[in-house]
Amino acid sequence: MRPQSSTDPSERQRDEIEAIIARFASTRSGYGTPVPGLRVARISKPVPPTAHFDAAYLCVCVRGRRRVSAGETVILHDESHCVLTAIEVPTIIAIPDASPTRPYTALRIDLDLNLARQIMAEIDIEGPDSVPADACLAVVELDPDLLDGVTRLVRLLERPADIAFMSSLLHREILYRLLTGSGGARLRRIVRSGSQSHRIAKAIDWLRTHFHESLRVEHLADKAGMGVSTLHRHFAELTGMSPIQYQKHLRLHEARRLILENEWEVGLVALKVGYESSTQFIREYRRLFGAPPMRDMKALREAGGNRATI
Repeated sequence: MRPQSSTDPSERQRDEIEAIIARFASTRSGYGTPVPGLRVARISKPVPPTAHFDAAYLCVCVRGRRRVSAGETVILHDESHCVLTAIEVPTIIAIPDASPTRPYTALRIDLDLNLARQIMAEIDIEGPDSVPADACLAVVELDPDLLDGVTRLVRLLERPADIAFMSSLLHREILYRLLTGSGGARLRRIVRSGSQSHRIAKAIDWLRTHFHESLRVEHLADKAGMGVSTLHRHFAELTGMSPIQYQKHLRLHEARRLILENEWEVGLVALKVGYESSTQFIREYRRLFGAPPMRDMKALREAGGNRATI
């Protein structure tokens, strides 16, 4: 662990968070914590690319870095920023250079979009909610106010008597900082009821349940209450993918989980997730994960399995 900084308050807070997570991780397995919506990680060896599908969350790399990809968007996430996602997107996450001497240390805070909606109704935020394309992942500056709220949330790990009362207040403060901060436009667009982004979120919810079925984009557009061209444009803005690409990622992520956890054979898994051709399935699997299914499974198992991370 690096020595504590005597001059930089942000660095002192990072040192404090790192120390709390180290103490917590030394007595627990897994990443869950008693604090609702908070997960922490301390990883001492590299983690190969693994498939994830998470709802809205904020991830802070306290020490180290991780590589995150969603569609064509690739982010190398380090200590200087945090990553915000406000919509469910299949991602591939890798921890490239963790080691026993410099463990990857991170935390993830789940975001309650209903609470975010309530906060937006109470505050007046100026400025348009415009965001660039590939907005599924936002790289957000971890400013002092946001870092302070995150630090106080992590402190609850060592103050269990305070969790029941303080955790909800701190989640509310962190959401407020995110909504009004540099990455707030993405979050505001998702939670603003009736917006195009809210409609895309409804389309994504439908795809999550029906990804194994044949997809007619016209049907999905009807579900979202918009035209096909409008659906394509706004879907790509928020996820970095077309609806068809998004469905493909859902299928392949689920296939990887089924093969690893249940040891099903490739042809059966291909049919289970909606492919009619095993050849096409293997080709698209290799394109996404870098190896055909069986070789990918062998590498994952040798590395300790499809290790979830944050």
